[in-house]
Amino acid sequence: MLREMTLGQYYKADSPLHRLDPRVKLAGTLLFVITLFFPRSVLGLIVATLFLGSVIVMSRVPFSMVIRGVKPLFIIICFSAIVNLLCTPGTVLFEAGPVRITQEGIWISFYLVVRLVYLVMGSSIMTFTTTPNQLTDGLEKSLGFLQRLHIPIHELSMMISIALRFIPILTQELDKIMKAQMSRGADLESGNIFQRARKLLPVLVPLFISAIRRASDLALAMDARCYSGGEGRTKLKPLIYRRNDFIAYGILLLYVVIMIVCGFWIA
Repeated sequence: MLREMTLGQYYKADSPLHRLDPRVKLAGTLLFVITLFFPRSVLGLIVATLFLGSVIVMSRVPFSMVIRGVKPLFIIICFSAIVNLLCTPGTVLFEAGPVRITQEGIWISFYLVVRLVYLVMGSSIMTFTTTPNQLTDGLEKSLGFLQRLHIPIHELSMMISIALRFIPILTQELDKIMKAQMSRGADLESGNIFQRARKLLPVLVPLFISAIRRASDLALAMDARCYSGGEGRTKLKPLIYRRNDFIAYGILLLYVVIMIVCGFWIA
């Protein structure tokens, strides 16, 4: 299931979303995640669904790739939904011994599942349409005001970018290690969840060793290129807002206003 993780992967395509300024996509992702917790009615979720669906279509990323990123969190999502379903007080619809299911529990579980799935899908779209270099530049520009507080924004942005870049690399490495173990007769995919998790323990050791080795190689490569942080660095392609970026900001503002109305005035 970990091999299905798509966060951090970049999907090369020529789409309106790929051409947007990374600062717009960062702001859009942040606002989308925040507004997911506004709606208290189905109407708000319908608006969020239409917005996310439009973004996926404009990104030209296959829907199968977008939804694949939800699979690694399937167990967590199901567990959270079951806990809310059984522990939320309200109008009882079904009761059998200590098990009690309420109308409010069903709605809260439904909202929780939708929000978590949309959160993962929205975050995946950002990384699918933004290269690591663009993401670093976007974070550095967006958080540039913090430099007045002597916070090393460039270094923090670089760390986040490298961490996201390592996610698909480590998932590929995990896939190779698991296939190598299975070719030697190891049974890693049978049994229940706990048995499969226990069988993965021998795989984690070579995975961590590989991650440390890759990090060491990356540090040597950065040192060989005289990398010393953001001080004195210039950009080959500086970020400049264009017409489409301002249009995207306008659409984002309209979406946020609609979600606020759906969340606080329409119940």
